[in-house]
Amino acid sequence: MAPNLSHKFGKGLSPQEFIEGMTQNKEAFLDWYNRFEWTNEEDKSFFDSLKYRDDLRAVIIAADWCGDVVRNIPVVLRALETTDMPVDMLIMEHHLEIMDQFLTMGGRSIPVVIFTDSGGAVLGTWGPRPEHVQEAMVTFKENNPDREAADYQNNLAETRQEIKRRYGEGTEYQAVIVKELHELISGF
Repeated sequence: MAPNLSHKFGKGLSPQEFIEGMTQNKEAFLDWYNRFEWTNEEDKSFFDSLKYRDDLRAVIIAADWCGDVVRNIPVVLRALETTDMPVDMLIMEHHLEIMDQFLTMGGRSIPVVIFTDSGGAVLGTWGPRPEHVQEAMVTFKENNPDREAADYQNNLAETRQEIKRRYGEGTEYQAVIVKELHELISGF
């Protein structure tokens, strides 16, 4: 059963405060943020239409040290900007009690984008990566259950390289995130 998050409304950082407070990876974060472009008019229209809904909120668990946060949260923030949806950014280390209710395959993986209704009931989550990128980690976890195995670290390093390859060099992955968010929010 997902928790009610109304007690976190207004307790997190605004997206602007999160960005201003970054002590690591700020330049890369802003680069991905500034490179964002709407590539699909249907997605843009959908996010624009959310302006007329006052029943949705977003709570994002993140940290500036995380590469997936640096890659993905700029896209999430740009998509949500057009909606006027309230967004609370929670630094993972300061909100472990929330983080531990939104584990990915039993682990603390960020970012986690949590959508709630205006009363704090969780409607759905996205993260930590676009599905096609996350598949590499799912496969790794399935094939490497023993963290003490001799080849665990090598296999993890190879998986991280595969994740990087799946993200690609450019911004194409950003449209995938927007599409996934569109599909998720459409269900609310």
